[in-house]
Amino acid sequence: MAAALKSVRREGLTRQQLRIARRLAEQQGLTTRSDYDAVRQLRALGQDPFATGTMLEVIEAADKTALIQQDKGTNVPETVPPATGESALARREREITRIQRDIARRRRRKMVQLLTRLSFFVFLPTLLAGYYYFRVATPMYSVKSEFLILQADASAGGSLGGLFSGTQFATNQDSIAVQSYLQSKDAMLRLDQDVGFKSHFSDPHLDPIQRMAPDPSNEAAYSVYRKYVKIGYDPTEGVIKMEAIAADPQLATEFSTHLITYAEDRVDELSRRKREDAVRSAREGLERAKADRRDAQEKLVELQEGTIVDPEAVIGTLRSQIAGYEVQLQEKQLQIAALNDNSRPNEARVKGTQADIDRLQTLLADLNNRMTQTQTNDTSLAAKTAQVQLAQADLSTADLFLQSALQNEKQTEMEANRQVRYLTTSVRPVAPQDPSYPRAFENTLLVLLVLSGVYLMISLTGAILREQVAN
Repeated sequence: MAAALKSVRREGLTRQQLRIARRLAEQQGLTTRSDYDAVRQLRALGQDPFATGTMLEVIEAADKTALIQQDKGTNVPETVPPATGESALARREREITRIQRDIARRRRRKMVQLLTRLSFFVFLPTLLAGYYYFRVATPMYSVKSEFLILQADASAGGSLGGLFSGTQFATNQDSIAVQSYLQSKDAMLRLDQDVGFKSHFSDPHLDPIQRMAPDPSNEAAYSVYRKYVKIGYDPTEGVIKMEAIAADPQLATEFSTHLITYAEDRVDELSRRKREDAVRSAREGLERAKADRRDAQEKLVELQEGTIVDPEAVIGTLRSQIAGYEVQLQEKQLQIAALNDNSRPNEARVKGTQADIDRLQTLLADLNNRMTQTQTNDTSLAAKTAQVQLAQADLSTADLFLQSALQNEKQTEMEANRQVRYLTTSVRPVAPQDPSYPRAFENTLLVLLVLSGVYLMISLTGAILREQVAN
């Protein structure tokens, strides 16, 4: 039953139709809870309450009820006063004609109301918008240009970073940074300083809607800048697309040209900072390596100035002398031992040989003392030799560090040259001959569609609310 009632409600029956259905249900002796329930019960009995014959029967019954009440003396107003000498069929036709005229009159009234609302809320604003776009709006000229940021070709190598060099993936961040800069307030202020952006859009020759107030603030000028300077970035191709709009075609071309120059300056600044940071670090490392090698060389020179230039050669000479004197000492010792083996040795020869042995021992002791023992306020020759060797080892290490720093500097300079970014303009700005804006027909049609959609949504919402309140 609930589904049937909902189906009847969705038919959109008028109040007059519901009253007819209720009267017909009362004549049939049906107990109904609402007018929609009366329609449902009549249809369940196989009767159509809105057929022409049924409506005439309801009207005739109403006339009979009024006549009976008049006969009983009841003071009830007549719904349809009977005409003198008029037949029942003529009265029925007259009632049907009256109902049809009433329905037609209501439809005309609703149509007039609908046209009035549409005229006020849709057609009149669309007419005003069309008048503005076709007659009042100042023609605007559009200059389009395209440019992209490329990276210097890297030399062949095995690094994975070389796979993306020279492509849009290697310069994606730089392109996004340039796009953000061109859309920033900084670029707008620079453009106003160089070309006069504010003064152009404050010109009295512009229409009142597109014209800015005299001496506008930076925020107001920036909102206009975002509207008339459009920047887009295509990440798949790496191309930055720009459209500059102005009331003068030459001035629009100047806007586009200056903005491309600003983009080139920003690209050069970004790549220059990268190169300078890398090269500066490499050069600082090279300077430190040079200073360390210079200190090690100076220390070696000081040690060589304080002692013999070649301590190792001196030590070798002393060792050879000691070896020779030790051989002579052994021979003298063997000689004196041979002399002492005689029963009556020659005293003179024994004393001479012993004297030679004493002299050799004294000489060997002096040579050994020169090599191992320290003298007054001086370091032994062996210690000085060790210091010189350590200084030479430090100098060799400093040479290795210096060589590595030189190679690092050269490699860094090569990498910095590979990191160079440059901006190339694929589509240069050209002054147009015909205005691109406003697009009068498209804009007027867009206003009509938007207003129609808004009115339709509001009408549907109001109808739904009235239906809910009525139920």
